[in-house]
Amino acid sequence: MRFPPTLGPILILGASGRIGGILRHQWASAGADLRWQRRARPDGAEPDAAGWHVFDPLADPEALAAAARGTAAILCLAGPVPGGAAGRDLSAHQLMQHRDLALATLEAAARVREAETGTGAGTGAPRLLLASSAAVYGAAPGPLSEDIPLAPMAPYGVAKAEMEQAAQARAAELGLEISLLRIGNIAGIDAILGGWRAGFCLDQFADGQTPRRSYIGPRTLAEVLASLIQCPDLPQVLNIAQPGAVAMGDLLQAAGLDCARKPAPAQAIAEVRLDVTRLIGLLAAQPVPAADLPAHLPVATAADLVAEARALSLLPQSAPDKDTRI
Repeated sequence: MRFPPTLGPILILGASGRIGGILRHQWASAGADLRWQRRARPDGAEPDAAGWHVFDPLADPEALAAAARGTAAILCLAGPVPGGAAGRDLSAHQLMQHRDLALATLEAAARVREAETGTGAGTGAPRLLLASSAAVYGAAPGPLSEDIPLAPMAPYGVAKAEMEQAAQARAAELGLEISLLRIGNIAGIDAILGGWRAGFCLDQFADGQTPRRSYIGPRTLAEVLASLIQCPDLPQVLNIAQPGAVAMGDLLQAAGLDCARKPAPAQAIAEVRLDVTRLIGLLAAQPVPAADLPAHLPVATAADLVAEARALSLLPQSAPDKDTRI
């Protein structure tokens, strides 16, 4: 994957996380000035390891502003996720970090704009893309468009919704343009393929179906984000997924991973299907600078999602190289 040579530097906050790991792999030969941020120095890396900017965005706003200086875009992936390094259950303090990190990103962008205005550089504020989540929709019936009222149920979804509201309000005060990316399930770092273990159990509804979710493959996600970073006009809110909804049971079957099934509880959500009409239109309208950037989004299928996850070694070690059926 290659970025055009005219593209300015890109700062990726939270680059040590799961999405960041995908991007570091897929963008390794992108030919761009990629500034990867993390809070601690990578194991075995030198203090000035190429590309890494090691600082805490909340504790060191000066370092954040310095890393953002001269960038064309900032992609904020930072924030704890359930089941990640922060643990399965996040505290109220951890959840609040999503809002605080987004606001810190906005303040850094405003400082960059002010500094460059003073020097006559004229490049203005960097493009701001803030990672949100499909969890903000809760149990609302789909397809879920970006304009429907939010109804998050889980604490993580509530935290992301609060982040969105705070970021939109502060961006309006600062005169900044932002794009909130409501990302669906990512194959291989989700709770199903990525969280599978021996004895895994799925909910099963009265129609025999397992939960269905909007998904995107990890390679496809990297391609979509690369395209959006280059897009001159982004909407304030954008769903990120491939068209359709995929049954979790189909994913495990395609990966050759066994699972049990149990009757779904009353509060279980049968389907979360994102409306990606807006994303499809954006991709179709953009010039395609390289063959590996998508002009369209393929419909999500269990087989393709598993193949993308397997290619990046994101499947559990128990998953065989060849698909089997259960």
